[in-house]
Amino acid sequence: MRDTVTSDEAAIHLDHVSKVFGKPGSAEAYRAVDGLDLDVRSGQMLALLGKTGCGKSTIFNMIAGLTEPTSGTVRVSGRDPFGDFDSFRGKMAIVFQNDRLLPWRSAIENVELGLEMLGVPAAERRASAQLWLTKLGLGGHENDYPHALSGGMRQRVSIARAFATNANILLCDEPFSALDESTAGRLRAEFVRLVKENGKTAVFITHSISEALEIGDRIVVLKRPAKIAYDVSFDAATDQRERELIRSRIGDVLAV
Repeated sequence: MRDTVTSDEAAIHLDHVSKVFGKPGSAEAYRAVDGLDLDVRSGQMLALLGKTGCGKSTIFNMIAGLTEPTSGTVRVSGRDPFGDFDSFRGKMAIVFQNDRLLPWRSAIENVELGLEMLGVPAAERRASAQLWLTKLGLGGHENDYPHALSGGMRQRVSIARAFATNANILLCDEPFSALDESTAGRLRAEFVRLVKENGKTAVFITHSISEALEIGDRIVVLKRPAKIAYDVSFDAATDQRERELIRSRIGDVLAV
């Protein structure tokens, strides 16, 4: 079924949003997003799914306040993430495709980084960093440097860094795509559990149908230029037969 969220309930609200790169109307102009309406309610785990080049990353960047729409309105927690960028410090956290750890800082120092930038006192940020490293199974590796950690462990540090800031909204740009499937599967399950346990809102970019079904309680499938081609919500009670029907429908949409 399709989720119904009013703009007043939405943690993230996009109203008729378009993004054109280059001068609009010129031959060189490229329309990445076209009249997109999207509301994400608080506490929702949204998987944005689509082929490469469908506009997923452009939407991600507009929500993160890294670029502004050509037209339309983007609001996160009721505010403009681009125009009011500084007010979102500590309110949104990003988990990237690669871990982006600083090689000269230990695991715990990397987790502390966001808190340090927010001016959190040293003892408090050390305690928070330790808590999240332990929750993500890295107790005993606090003082290891990135070169001594596996890819999966480095991404755990990256996830711990995002959660440690206690941001309400998590934006995730294919964070498990560089990992082997066994490691990625374990991390996906842990990530979903932590998001739900801590009441976070998450937007998760992926090009994998299987990953979207594992991660999301809502999947939005995009077609180029970014428009919603399919929007479906489900929960833990959704049985395997219905999930397979959703998988098949997504496959049909992406095949067109």
